[in-house]
Amino acid sequence: MAWDEWEQLKAAVAERHTAQVQLNQLPADQGSSGTSGVYGPPSGRMRSDRDAWSKAGQGVGALRGNISTALTKLEDGQKGFGGDSGCLTAAAQRDVYGSWERYIKDVSGRCETLAELFEKVGNDLLRTDEAIKGEIARVEVQYKDTPGVGGQAGGR
Repeated sequence: MAWDEWEQLKAAVAERHTAQVQLNQLPADQGSSGTSGVYGPPSGRMRSDRDAWSKAGQGVGALRGNISTALTKLEDGQKGFGGDSGCLTAAAQRDVYGSWERYIKDVSGRCETLAELFEKVGNDLLRTDEAIKGEIARVEVQYKDTPGVGGQAGGR
């Protein structure tokens, strides 16, 4: 998952929730004296919000439940296809099923990993943007998309 994909996921989760997001930052022309009631770094950079990270983790975690439902429906749809019936359509369908099953399981694992990461960031608030990008890059390497199978390239 690239950083851009992560930004899109955050935006999608934010759109589903009715709560408004508030950025806690200093105006560009002011510094923080520490007693002004405005919290954040004196540089005026955006402050991370524990609740926002936790909500993002919960949102991605909720996606995992929907993905599990989709996998169950996919498995139910596969019932009734016998082993080697000699039917080319059934063989192609088994290839597609196997590909989608692997893909859905990888997406579910990706959601679980990201949910844990976001909640950890929300609990610790010890990570920089660079550290978070690094963690997301590790998830991207771990969960590469499956190659296409079947169809013309499947040799049928």
